[in-house]
Amino acid sequence: YAGTGKSAMLGVARDVWESAGLNVRGAALAGIAAEGLENGSGIASRTIASLEHSWAQGRDLLSARDVLVIDEAGMVGTRQMERVLSHAADVGAKVVLVGDPQQLQSIEAGAAFRAIHERHGGVEITQVRRQHEGWQQDATRHLATGRTGEAIAAYADKYMVHQAETREDARRDLVERWDSERLADPDASRIILTHTNAEVRDLNEAARAAMRNAGELGDERQVKTERGDRLFAPGDRIMFLRNERSLEVKNGTLGTIRHVDEGHMSVRTDDGRSVSFNTKDYRDLDHGYAATIHKAQGMTVDRAHVLATPGMDRHGAYVAMSRHRDGMALHYGRDDFRDQSRLVRTLSRERGKDMATDYRQADPAREYAERRGISFGERVAEIVRPIVEKARGIFDNFRPNIPQQDRDIFAGFQPKAEYDTQPMRAGGVRGAVERYAKALDAIQQTRAQGLGAMPHQREAFDRARDALDAIRPEGSSDLNSAFRSSPELVREAAEGRGQAAVRAMQLETEIRMDPFQRADRFVEGWQQLQRHHAELVRDGNFRGAKSAAQQMAGMAKSLERDAQLESVLGLRSGELGLEIGQQMGRSLSRDLASSIPFDHGRDISRGMSR
Repeated sequence: YAGTGKSAMLGVARDVWESAGLNVRGAALAGIAAEGLENGSGIASRTIASLEHSWAQGRDLLSARDVLVIDEAGMVGTRQMERVLSHAADVGAKVVLVGDPQQLQSIEAGAAFRAIHERHGGVEITQVRRQHEGWQQDATRHLATGRTGEAIAAYADKYMVHQAETREDARRDLVERWDSERLADPDASRIILTHTNAEVRDLNEAARAAMRNAGELGDERQVKTERGDRLFAPGDRIMFLRNERSLEVKNGTLGTIRHVDEGHMSVRTDDGRSVSFNTKDYRDLDHGYAATIHKAQGMTVDRAHVLATPGMDRHGAYVAMSRHRDGMALHYGRDDFRDQSRLVRTLSRERGKDMATDYRQADPAREYAERRGISFGERVAEIVRPIVEKARGIFDNFRPNIPQQDRDIFAGFQPKAEYDTQPMRAGGVRGAVERYAKALDAIQQTRAQGLGAMPHQREAFDRARDALDAIRPEGSSDLNSAFRSSPELVREAAEGRGQAAVRAMQLETEIRMDPFQRADRFVEGWQQLQRHHAELVRDGNFRGAKSAAQQMAGMAKSLERDAQLESVLGLRSGELGLEIGQQMGRSLSRDLASSIPFDHGRDISRGMSR
C-alpha cells in the first residue's frame, strides 16, 4: 500500500544482497521516482529509458551478479517491461518489481505489473506508516482496496472535505486554507494537487499571489521558460521539469528560489542541495506550489491540499489522498459534483489498464463493462454483443473455394514486412518523433519571421510525417495532439530530447483508442469553456464570449463523427450541464448545441441549424 515504508525496507534488502556479493541497481519510469528510490534506500538509481539507451550502446549491461530493483513498477507499460525482463533473463540477472497496481496506471498500454502479481504472487506490505493517526492509516487502506467512499467519509467526519458552490470558489477556499496553515506552521512541507496542468497553473498563480500579499517574495524577474514567460522571485517555490545530470535535478524536483536575476537563478532543493544555473541553458521550470497528481506519486509531505475535478478516478484519488503525514484537505465545487455522493462516485471509478488475458471469460463484453466500472454495464454489454455476433455471423458459412494447386503456390511463403515490425521499439519511435519535431520546428521558426514554409522544409516535414506514420499508424496525428497540449515539447524533441514527446504521443494514442479517456477530456474541456464563457459575459467581453461559444459549438458538432464517444458521454450528461436523461432517444450533439448560451452568437446558432 502507499506509505508502507518500502524504501526503508529496500535499504535493508540492499545490505543483504550486497553482503552476498551482488551488485544492486535501481530504476524507475520517472526521474523523480528514481531519485526517491535512491534517497530512500541508498540504491544507485536511474530512469528505465536511460538504462535502455545504455544497453542499446552496449554499456552498463546486466549480468548474473546483478539485482535490478524497479520502483513504481505499476507505471511501466507492458512492452517496456518485456524488454527489461527479457534482457535480465538473457543474462541471468534478478529483477525485483516494487509498486502498487492500484496507484497511477502506466502511460503505455497494458498492466504488466498487475498481471505478473496476479499470476505469480508476491510479498505484500500492508502496514501503513506514512500517516501518523490510526484513522488516516485506515483511510489509506480503504483507498488501496477500492473503498474510496469510506475513505472520503472518514475525512469528511474530521471536517477535511470542503464543498463550495463552484470550482472557482473551491480553488479560492483551498488557497486560503493552504495560506493560513503555511503561516501557522512555516516549517512544515506541503503540496497542492489536482488533475490537470491547466488547473495547476491557476492554483500556482493563486498561491503565489498569497505569498506576494504576505510580503514573502522578493523582486520579480521575468524568465522565458519552455511553458512560456513566468515571473520568479526569491522565496518562490519552483519545480524542475527535465532531468539534468549536470545539475543533479529530475523532472519533478522541488525547491525554493534563493536568488534570481537576468539569466541566472539559484535554488535550494528540498533535499538541501544548492543548485545554480543559467536560465538560457535550463528553461524547463515552473512554479512549484501545485502539481499534477501524476507528479506526486512517490511524494511525501506533511500536509496535502487536493482540488477534485471530474477527470479523476480511484487511482488518482488514492495517490492524491495518501501523500501526507499529518493532514489532507479535499476541496470540490458543486458545479463539478452535485454533492458528496457524486464526488464519491467519480473518485471511485475503476479505470485500471487492461491485459488481453483479462477477457478470456465467456462474456468479454460484460466483463469489460464491469472492469471499467460502468454503472449501466448490463445495458452496454447488451448493446455491444449483438454487433459482435452480427459481424461474426456474416462469415459463419464462408469457405473460400481455392483449388489445391493454387493453395500449393503459397506453401512456405513468408511475406516480407515493409514496415517496422517492432513499432514500439524505443529507438525507432524516438528517432522518428525527433525528426518530425525538427522539421516542424524549422517551419514554425520560419513562420515566426512572417514568412511561409520553404519548399524544402515542407518536403522534409512530409517525409518525417510519413516515416513516423509508417512506424506507428496515426503517430503524426497523436503527436500533433501532444504538441498542441504542450507546445514546449516541439523544441525539446527537435533538440534531441524526445523522450517526453514520445510519452505524450503514447498518452494521446491511449486517449484516442479509449472512449472513456476521450470522454474525460471532452467533459473537462466543455466545463472549462462553460466557465470561461460565463466569466467573459460577466466582464462584458461579448466578442470573447462569442468565440468561446463557437468553440463549444465545434465540440458539440464533433460528436456527430464519434458515435462511440457520444454513447459514453450519454452516461455523463449531468456533468455537461444537461438534465439526467435529457438526451435519451435524441442526439447528444444537438442537445449540447442547444444548451450553448448564444446570446452573443446568434449567427453561430443559425449556422448549426442549417
